[in-house]
Amino acid sequence: MQLKPDTMALTLLLALLTSLGPLATDMYLPSLPAIAADFGTSISSVQLTLSLFLIGFASGQLIYGPIADRCGRRPVLITGLGIVLIANLACTLSPSIDVLMWSRFLQGIGTAGPIVLARSVIRDLYSGRRTGEELAKVAALMGFVPAVAPTLGSLIHVAFGWRMTFLSQTALVILALLVVVLALPETNRHKHPEPLSLLSFPKIYMGLTQNRRYLIYVAGLCFAYAGLFSFISVSSFVLQSIYGWSPLAFGVAFGVCSLAYVAGTWLSRGYARNRGINATIRAGSLMLFASGAVMVALLATGIDDPYSITAAMMINMAGIGFTLPHNVAGGLSLFPERAGAASSLLGFSQMASGAIVGILVGYATTDSAWPMAIAILISGLLATFVSWRLLSVNAPEASPG
Repeated sequence: MQLKPDTMALTLLLALLTSLGPLATDMYLPSLPAIAADFGTSISSVQLTLSLFLIGFASGQLIYGPIADRCGRRPVLITGLGIVLIANLACTLSPSIDVLMWSRFLQGIGTAGPIVLARSVIRDLYSGRRTGEELAKVAALMGFVPAVAPTLGSLIHVAFGWRMTFLSQTALVILALLVVVLALPETNRHKHPEPLSLLSFPKIYMGLTQNRRYLIYVAGLCFAYAGLFSFISVSSFVLQSIYGWSPLAFGVAFGVCSLAYVAGTWLSRGYARNRGINATIRAGSLMLFASGAVMVALLATGIDDPYSITAAMMINMAGIGFTLPHNVAGGLSLFPERAGAASSLLGFSQMASGAIVGILVGYATTDSAWPMAIAILISGLLATFVSWRLLSVNAPEASPG
């Protein structure tokens, strides 16, 4: 029995595929201080396991899309899931921080496949505002993963140690692999016959960057995700090492923020249906800026407790629910026959911005939340500038499919 469009079964599979990335980052966040202690290394070194994952995640996305445009979604997706499976086992058995770092890099390369292909499948099957609605629906379902992953990860960490957090992810990867092999049909009906080479990849991506509207969506996506990842990369240290919360308390706080993201994605679906994709992105960017402004104001006035920081981040996460899926939908709508490549470049740019900001904020964070707050403020300001100055609400959108 094959999965069909506009069914909850297909939406759940796509949500599972896109959740493998957040699962790989969020589930082990409560264990970061323990990993540093276990290997006798610094906070910045352990933080590199997160940034290297993102670098692998970003670079891997540049590969999957064009290949899937030519060869189809299914074989490329199966390959990516197989790499994730191997990488999870390598992370579990890592004897040193260096091995863990490069295992995470491989995990990132593998995990890039499912998210690129999930977005491509959505663009294959839907168009116009319907694409944004489906992406928002998938994002909302996927949002429950970061809501529960840190809490689940902290419970597994306390009971079995940090290595089991990696091993436990294997079951979901196997489930996704089985469903893809047995039930997911090939959705790419416009395969590109031209052969691929190392020289053809830059040509494909240069063609995408000739479109000004596409670049605006890419920029908006990057700025929004940069602020989000500044929180993801150091929140474990800020809330636990600086403010003294337990791994379980951190997991709950991160879960609450993720629920704000889920709420944002669900609200954005109706907003986009009535106002359009671009207006939805604009509204979300204001939330991103407001979050950073509130966080900086709280720190400046000495109200730097973990509860206020978490509350301010909830505003940001709701804004992420408005901006991320609809920037992606806007970018994909411009290239219906190059959905794989368009998804790849969007994903690469998003993850690269997160990796760069994560490294900078990670090294700057020592004994206060100021670096994280400043990064969130600047990212929100830039996202607001791009959406309100460069993105017109009157720009034409692809007709609904």
